[in-house]
Amino acid sequence: MTARLIDGKALSDAVKADVAHRVLALKQQGLVPGLAVVLVGQDPASQVYVRNKASACEKAGLHSSVIRMEADVTEQALLDVVDGLNNDPAVHGILVQLPLPKHMNSSKVIEAIAASKDVDGFHISNAGLLMTGQPLFRPCTPYGIMKMLESENVPLRGAEAVVVGASNIVGKPMAMLLLAAGATVTLCNSKTRDLGAQTRRADVLVVATGKPKMVTGDMIKPGAVVIDVGINRTPDGKLVGDVDFESAKTVADAITPVPGGVGPMTIAMLLVNTLEAAERSAKHTVIEH
Repeated sequence: MTARLIDGKALSDAVKADVAHRVLALKQQGLVPGLAVVLVGQDPASQVYVRNKASACEKAGLHSSVIRMEADVTEQALLDVVDGLNNDPAVHGILVQLPLPKHMNSSKVIEAIAASKDVDGFHISNAGLLMTGQPLFRPCTPYGIMKMLESENVPLRGAEAVVVGASNIVGKPMAMLLLAAGATVTLCNSKTRDLGAQTRRADVLVVATGKPKMVTGDMIKPGAVVIDVGINRTPDGKLVGDVDFESAKTVADAITPVPGGVGPMTIAMLLVNTLEAAERSAKHTVIEH
């Protein structure tokens, strides 16, 4: 048995095409959805992510601006930039690229973003809305994973879902979305005893630990759907996930590859969140022609 691949690239292309169609409809009303990305410092990975986000925006017809700031800029200067973007009606989504330099409080900066423009879904009020089942924005990676499961017609109601990794960015919101879909959810962390005993129960297994090949084939239930969120570079320069793909693919029914799985969907859902913010803005604004 070899698992079928869940093609995140193909699905993200379809999502982006839908976004482009809806962007055209907004432009006919005189409104161009706008995303502002703030990049502090010269982190190479962050620069690649920001470049990819800006490129995806432009291709889908959204307006994208990147505000670059030096790594030694003060936290107050960054907060002032965020405040300006909050008050700019042409900006519908604001994203401050993480990680920030060590002298900055990431939580404070995220809380400074207007909740109505927090397209990453990290603001505490958006996290609270998600937990109570009334999300304004769903964090992009978990949102993309839900779209992947939907595209594969994976039955979630009553399914055993196990999420490995309990971060605020992926693990916790992922658990909330799976719970809302009717799954029975187990959320594992670095202190979980006998991780394999938990993962082997999963009909749907989502792994987001940042540890290369941490979950192996013998930790997977035969026939499970495996979503690998990790992207790690090995010493020889190869990209690998948090799941050992070679052993997992002989056990799972379906699996996401790395690269080409979850990654493309994260950016696609960022576009969706920005578009939806612009659509909400259009409903509350009388647009001058």
